[in-house]
Amino acid sequence: MQVYGLIGNPVGHSLSPPMHEAGYGSLGIDARYVTFEPAPDDAAAAIEGAGALGVAGLNVTVPFKRDALEAVDPAPLAKRIGAVNTVDFAPVRDGDADRPRGHNTDAAGVKRAFSHHGVELDGRDAVVVGAGGAGRAAAFALADAGAAVHVANRTAERAVELADAVPDATGGGLDDLGDRVAGADVLVNATSVGMDEPEATPVPADYLHGDLAVLDAVYAPIETRLLREAADAGATTVDGAWMLLFQGVEAFEIWTGADAPVEAMNAALRAELE
Repeated sequence: MQVYGLIGNPVGHSLSPPMHEAGYGSLGIDARYVTFEPAPDDAAAAIEGAGALGVAGLNVTVPFKRDALEAVDPAPLAKRIGAVNTVDFAPVRDGDADRPRGHNTDAAGVKRAFSHHGVELDGRDAVVVGAGGAGRAAAFALADAGAAVHVANRTAERAVELADAVPDATGGGLDDLGDRVAGADVLVNATSVGMDEPEATPVPADYLHGDLAVLDAVYAPIETRLLREAADAGATTVDGAWMLLFQGVEAFEIWTGADAPVEAMNAALRAELE
């Protein structure tokens, strides 16, 4: 039996175990997915210990995504983003590497979520609200897909810093967000606004329009105020569960080498969110 898992602190709320185990069950893979909660400064030790115990793969969540870079051989995209959320021990087990390979599948989660909804990114103008971990993944994902990216953040300096790392991106504060969204084709909320206060929104309703495709990284609640108002404006909406699903799908495929059973994994995830 293969063992996969998740390290984070806290991880009790994670929806990854039922999602991944639904995938294993659908394909008849003898595997389990478990959670581990190391101390906040023990990312490297946790990854090393998991490898020593024969764990086949790990997902990594807060607060370990940046620290995990030091414990793995990062794939180029993970290195550019500056964060690892998926660890594959196969290169070490097969004798092809001294350290496990680290990936960032959050970026793939963004691209595949949009693709699933028929949204073309190449040549589009995109606005990413938020310059934290999710914002970094979204900005690189959109730029790599051919979009022109503008990062907007409450602290403008953080937006500019991220934009400087992303090809041909721009960054700034929230003062001109209305004008930026008015000219955009794609909008991503990469902040937590709308999660703890369901009636909060990072983008006022009068900024939204029918030519937008809007992805909200928040998945609880699954229908945020931003998505509700975007739908009212005629925009295409993509809830955060799709991003969560497809980052997991990407990790599943890295670990197993098989095409993930997306429908089964999605059904399990959404059953947990109901």
